[in-house]
Amino acid sequence: MSREITLSQGARLWLAASPEGTKGLILICPGGGYSWLSPREAEPVAAAFQAGGWGTAILYYTTRPDPGRPALGDLPLRQAAEAARWLRGRYPEEKLVLCGFSAGGHLAGCCAAHWQVREAPRPDGLILGYPVITAGEHTHRETMENLMGPQGGSQRERDYYSVEKNVTGQMPPVFCWHTVTDPDVPVWNSLLLAEALSAAKVPYELHLYPTGVHGLSLATPEVEEPEKQRWADAHIASWLSLCLEWLDALAGNNEKE
Repeated sequence: MSREITLSQGARLWLAASPEGTKGLILICPGGGYSWLSPREAEPVAAAFQAGGWGTAILYYTTRPDPGRPALGDLPLRQAAEAARWLRGRYPEEKLVLCGFSAGGHLAGCCAAHWQVREAPRPDGLILGYPVITAGEHTHRETMENLMGPQGGSQRERDYYSVEKNVTGQMPPVFCWHTVTDPDVPVWNSLLLAEALSAAKVPYELHLYPTGVHGLSLATPEVEEPEKQRWADAHIASWLSLCLEWLDALAGNNEKE
């Protein structure tokens, strides 16, 4: 049964399917450059993971739809940390996996990297689809402007919001996928993350598809967006079955520890 919770810092948490009796809980952060939240990366994704035996929740965090408004700063990250705390408190025995797409991937990645600082529970896993990772050369400018303003913030802020610079051995295992030809969020974002994870000896699985535009979500007919050349693609859609296999292996490994 679905349930909506309003968090203390203004975000909404939609518990789409309770994790009780499932393999665990996946908290989904839709993308949208921190200026809006993509519905194609919310409920359809939740339904797909539910069909795979997982409980799901969607975080509707604060965005900056008007560039004249103040930059968001760490508000979305505080909201994500609060959502993770709420879920862990409500379901303490369930596995908790963060999932995000594009800017939502940046949010999920930051939450996974900074979980101790933010007094959030350590996630059991992290799923990223074409994520914004870095605030450096290969960043997605709109995402970082909405977080730090048009000047791009200080070097300290850019370092803080560059997920690859904050990876430690405490980072949870990661599943990540990206298209090599993504014109909006360069594939370098996922490659930089993979390099950092390798250096920290954090387990990860990375899938790079040779062609495809940004924002494909499930890459299935139900999420097609012809006006943006986002067509169903059976090959790219394989990321979900690969991810479900990865999740099953992760759950099995966790049970053995």
